Amino acid sequence: MAKQFESLLDEHIDFIKAQKIFFVSTAMPEGRINLSPKGMDTFRVIDNKTVCWLNLTGSGNETAAHIAVSPRMTIMMCAFEGKPLILRMYGAASVLHPYDEGFEKAALMFPEIAGTRQIFTLDISLVQTSCGFAVPYMDFVEERPILKEWAEKQGPEKIRNYWEEKNQFSLDGAPSHILAKSE
Repeated sequence: MAKQFESLLDEHIDFIKAQKIFFVSTAMPEGRINLSPKGMDTFRVIDNKTVCWLNLTGSGNETAAHIAVSPRMTIMMCAFEGKPLILRMYGAASVLHPYDEGFEKAALMFPEIAGTRQIFTLDISLVQTSCGFAVPYMDFVEERPILKEWAEKQGPEKIRNYWEEKNQFSLDGAPSHILAKSE
């Protein structure tokens, strides 16, 4: 059965640290809902009311565009091995871009990864756990190296060009502010 908490408990934090994948969902008041799987060593628990994650260059930039309009975010993790569990964190998100003050300091929490695009912080208003009985068992084999290798091969200039071409607007035309707040 589902249980609700005002903040993360120690057992939740232990569960989070063991996960290899998490899912991020955002939406503006109108338009499409975005749901993205994330991986690698890109998730951090700051305290029992705050988490953050390092966002890497991808085919779209929906999350940043959505957060600029509506800060609602849900992050979900679920157990694919061991005891079944689904953990959702609901709250208000903020985004740091590489040009923002504080980005460099926040980035020190993560390994240096080519193609780093933003850091999102979620101020948690609700934690909910549920059984996860229908989530299948799956074995983690290894991280896919493709995104890292692609970004390393591109280099910073080509990554910026990619952002200009593919990451400035959401599917619904909202600006992501990837290049500057005024854009």
